[in-house]
Order: sequence, then structure tokens, then C-alpha cells
Amino acid sequence: MRSVIRQIADKVFTFLTGTSVVLLTLVLLVVLGPMVWRGSKAVIFEDTTEFRKMQLDLYNRGNPTSIEAENSETESFRKVVYETIDKFKHGIDTEELIDRTKQIYRQFGKELQYKGVTNEQYQEIRSLARELRDKLQTAFESNDKKVIKENIDYVLQYRLNEHFVDTSAAEFFTLAEDFLQSVGNIDLDKRQQYAESLRQIEEIIFRLLGPKPGQSLPALTMDRYGATRWDLAQKLLDELLWSEQWMQEKPGQPMVKIRVARAEEFAGTKLEPLFGYVQENLDKMLLPRPKFYWQYFIDDSTPGHYFGGVGPEILGTLLLTLLAMLFVFPLGVISAAYLVECASDNIVIRIIRMCINTLAGVPSIVFGLFGLAFFVLFFIPLFGGPSKPCILAASLTLAVLTLPVMIRASEEAIRSVPQTYKEASLGLGASRFETFMKVTFPAALPGILTGLILSLGRVAGETAPILFTGAVALGPLPKSLFDPARTLSYGSYDIAVGDRLAMMVPHNQYGMVVTLVLLVLCLNAIAIFLRARMFRKLRGN
Repeated sequence: MRSVIRQIADKVFTFLTGTSVVLLTLVLLVVLGPMVWRGSKAVIFEDTTEFRKMQLDLYNRGNPTSIEAENSETESFRKVVYETIDKFKHGIDTEELIDRTKQIYRQFGKELQYKGVTNEQYQEIRSLARELRDKLQTAFESNDKKVIKENIDYVLQYRLNEHFVDTSAAEFFTLAEDFLQSVGNIDLDKRQQYAESLRQIEEIIFRLLGPKPGQSLPALTMDRYGATRWDLAQKLLDELLWSEQWMQEKPGQPMVKIRVARAEEFAGTKLEPLFGYVQENLDKMLLPRPKFYWQYFIDDSTPGHYFGGVGPEILGTLLLTLLAMLFVFPLGVISAAYLVECASDNIVIRIIRMCINTLAGVPSIVFGLFGLAFFVLFFIPLFGGPSKPCILAASLTLAVLTLPVMIRASEEAIRSVPQTYKEASLGLGASRFETFMKVTFPAALPGILTGLILSLGRVAGETAPILFTGAVALGPLPKSLFDPARTLSYGSYDIAVGDRLAMMVPHNQYGMVVTLVLLVLCLNAIAIFLRARMFRKLRGN
């Protein structure tokens, strides 16, 4: 009976352990799967001609002749978009039209001064030009098509006036004709609504195609190029074709957000054909191609991580992690050796062990504040170093953070070495130090490396301890240990808190996180490989 119960218990235990492994694997897939999928889009995606222009300008990467040919190929399709917007704009952007009439009036006045006309003729012509300007402004500001036509007709009757032909004032009549043609299919009562929607459309077109030809380059790098990725272009196209509006479907009911086609909003106007044209010809404007952007892992990034890669972040993470391990490994092993080999089990040692266990559970932000107060403001300046966040201060802080884990893992590894090994060494005349260095330490090294592996993962992924002690979001590559560094963990945090940028470049945010995971896996794999080699050597293989 007992054997049957034992067999059933064994099978139940086997089933439960197998189920636990399967569930753990599923949880990892659920958590890491979407993250890896989205992060891979930072490297594998469809780029556009804007991406290739950006690569040439920022990294001198690509064929200038080929990119120039692409610009010429896309220019004709983009030109239609700009011309359609400009034609429609003449009928609704009254402020710009009024400003333009004032500029023409001033320019014409300067031209008259060099024409050799008499003072009386100057006053007469100038007065007529002022009248035409005022008539145009009245037409631009009016919502009554009858008033508009009367004022425009009055202006156009002077089109062939000898004083205005071949002068800057001739533009008065061009503006008048364009405006009269533009307002023909516009509901002037909706002019303000059209103007607001047009500003949104121009912003989307700017983000989609970049600066308009002839415009000066914006100061921010992210504003100098259009959509560099085809997936981003598709999102912008959806924003262009549809607008979100709050509407009340039924009286007394709360307002709901609905999607309204912009083509319907501008039905009957000159802007209506724009939406279908962009949808049909977007690929001809951006020329998408498959791209494997392996340079993501070596390129520098622009402010806000909008363009570029994570090269400096990888370098900074490696520097902080390896330097922290350089500090924590000897300190952890020496502390564990003392607690196991030298200290007796008295009240003081128990208090020390209790403090070590307590430190292992202290929030990491507390270590960050400690690192700022001790290493940045006191310890490093004490030896003549600069009192500022730097790689050295951040590494020391991370070492203190993971030291309790290293001590506990090393302690257990040293304790696991059979006592007979030590007794045999001491019996052969070796000192306690020689016994530890030549017998105990090599035998405990695989277990000590296990603690090192656990410490590696935590150190590489921490953000709070380096927040005040040595990490920066942007900056040059560090030249010494007294310079701050960019890291993957802090870069991910920086993108996340800048929610607008995070929504615009989700691939960079996930790409940075996935890169951090891969880097930790690589470091762990190297440490596991070294541990396995040492274990085989101890077994004599």
C-alpha cells in the first residue's frame, strides 16, 4: 500500500514539476515574445527614401548619386501635394493673404521711387494701390460671396493699367483671381474650421514628407526628415485620411469619439482630391524597401533617440557592468571567506549577517541616493577627483548594490566544499591561507561564479542606482572613468518618460530593451561557459 502511495506521489510530483516548467516557459513567451517582436523592428523593417537621406547626412552612409536620383523621382509626386494645399490655402488663410498684400504694397512703393515719376503722379498711383490693397483685404475678410465678388471685380478692372503692368503690384491681380477661384466651392462659414483642419493636415504632411522644398532646414534633426520607416508612414497616412472628433450621437447621451473621413470634411473643395492622391501614390513619394539595419548596434543616436542606434548605450552598459563586477568580485569573495573561515558564530557575526541579508532587500533607489551622497559628493573628491556623476561613482554604487548577493552566494559555495579537502591540505602542512587559495577557492569557484552570474543580470538592468551617480540620456562618449555614460537601462527610461517620443518611436524603445536583454544573456552565457570549464577542470576532464 505504501509503495502504491509513494508511486502516486512521485507521479504527481513529476507532473507538477513538468507543469511548472511549461507554465514558466509560457509566461516567458507571453512577456518576452511581444517585446522581442516589436524590438526586432528596430533592425528589420521597410525604410524609405527619407531614411536613406538621413543615413547619408548623419553617418555618410549610402550612394549620393542614387539618393539624388530618388529625390528627383519622388519630387514630381510630392509637388502635386504641395500645389494642391497651396491652391486651397488661398481661399481660407486670410491672415497670410492680408500680410502678402501689405508686402506687395510696400514693395510697389519702393519701385515707384525709382521710376522717375513726379510727386503728384506718385501720390496718385500710390493712392490707387492703397485702394486696391484695401479692397482685397475687404474681400479676404468677408464671408459674403457677393461682397467678395464686387471687391475682386473692382480690383481686376485695373489689371491692364500701365502703372501696374510688369511691377510687383501685378501680384494683386494674381491673388485676386486665385482667391475668387478658391472660394467658389468653399462654405465660407466653415473657414475657421477649414483653417484648423488644414493646420493639422500640413503638420501630418510635414512629418510624412519632411520640409517643403525651398524651406530652410529646421534646427532639430528629427524635423529635417519625413517618415523614415514605412510602418510610421502608414500610421501618418491613417491620420491624414481620418480625423477623430467628439460627437453626441443622441440627445442626453455622453459624447463619443468617432472617426470622420477628411475627404468628406473637405467635400466639394479643391483639397478633396488630395487624400485619394496621397493614398494611391504614397509609395511613389517614399520608395519603401526592405532593410536590415545592423548598424543599429553601433550607431549613435540623435537627441530624443528619434534616429540612430544604441552603440554608446551598449558601450556604457558594458563599462558600468564589468567595472562593477571588478569591484564586487574580490570584495564579495574576501567577505565570504572571512565569515566562513575566520569568524566564529558570535553575536557580532550574526548582526553582520543580518545586515547583509537586510541590504539585499533594500530598494535600489536607496543605493542610488547613497552613491550620490557618498561616492559623488565625498569619496571621489576626497582623493582629488571631480564632484560629479561619473562612471566610477556609478560602478561603485552598483558594486555596493549587488555585494550582499555576491557575499551570500560565495558563502554558500565555500561552505559546500567538503571539510575533508581542507583537513587533508592542513594535514600536509599547508597554512590556512594556502589551503583557501589552492584548495577551497578553486573548489568553490563554480558556485561563486553562480553568484557572479546573478549579479551580472541585476547590475546591467538597474536604472535607479545610476540615475544620480553616472548615467545620462545624451552626451559624448566617455573619455575617462570620471565622465558620465549612456546606458541601455537609462535610455529606455528616458524614452518612456518622454511619452510623446515613446509613441513616435516605439521600435527604438523596445529595441533598446531587447538589446539589454540580449546583452545580459551574452554576459551570462560567457560566465556560464567559464563556470563549466572550471567545473570540468576540477573533475579532471
